[in-house]
Amino acid sequence: MSSEQTLVVQSVLFGNDAHEIVRAAQAVANSVKWARSRGLIGEWKLLLGDCSPTPVLNVLHMDEIASTVGAEGGQFELHSFGANLGSAAGHNALASKEFSELILILNPDAIAGPGTLSVLACALDDGVGIAEARQIPLEHPKDFVAYSGDTSWASTACALTTRAAFDAVGGFDSDTFFLYCDDVDYSWRLRLAGYRVVYEPAARVFHDKRLTQTGDWPASGAEVYYSAEAALFMAHKYSRPEIVTRLLAQFRSEGSTSVLKAVAAFERKRKLGTLPTPLDAEHKVGQFIGDNYAVHRF
Repeated sequence: MSSEQTLVVQSVLFGNDAHEIVRAAQAVANSVKWARSRGLIGEWKLLLGDCSPTPVLNVLHMDEIASTVGAEGGQFELHSFGANLGSAAGHNALASKEFSELILILNPDAIAGPGTLSVLACALDDGVGIAEARQIPLEHPKDFVAYSGDTSWASTACALTTRAAFDAVGGFDSDTFFLYCDDVDYSWRLRLAGYRVVYEPAARVFHDKRLTQTGDWPASGAEVYYSAEAALFMAHKYSRPEIVTRLLAQFRSEGSTSVLKAVAAFERKRKLGTLPTPLDAEHKVGQFIGDNYAVHRF
């Protein structure tokens, strides 16, 4: 894109460290500065939606963020939701607050590089609905086409989407997904609607991961639950009943409290008839390769 576009940068908060949020705001404001200097971005806003039981930002933090954003020609708004809406519903709520031609979905602890937004904005051409940045230090292993960047789905740790694409598919499916796979589902519905989903390795974002000495990423009980629940919902929504059956058997055999809770939640929705309507019956978009939603490069 060569002309200036209006932009909203939005992050959903839940118990995040205030200093990380301030640092992320400073980094994205700098990235916007570079994009504005190239004539890619015009008016812009930073919207934060706090789902935490108690506010994570005090007046001094908010003043610092407002000053940083204002210095780069932007506006800052904090919305306190008063409940844990989850990722999908939180981003839908923020997207409803303000119209813009572009929406940058950003994790509140993700540090955008100076050129990140410029690269992503330039990628939104030729039918691209969403462009994803490269995460550092741990790059996502899913495959992409080297010459075009086309990929199965875009992680919304840092991804730029057009408002036209967002509205065309109705945003995130917050009725189904709470914490995980909302970005996979959003990407797949974009592709079903005729949009491209691309990965831009030149757009870099630092997204810190705390690993154990053995290189593992320890998961909390809540993360295990929502991951298992999302896996069942994805398999059902993208017309793979045989995978649903396999996962249910696997989770029941595993027997942990978190996965059994996910099984119960799925079965409850199935009994009530409130599972999402299955899509992609011909399996044109949905990729289920082991426990992954794309071919992995490594």
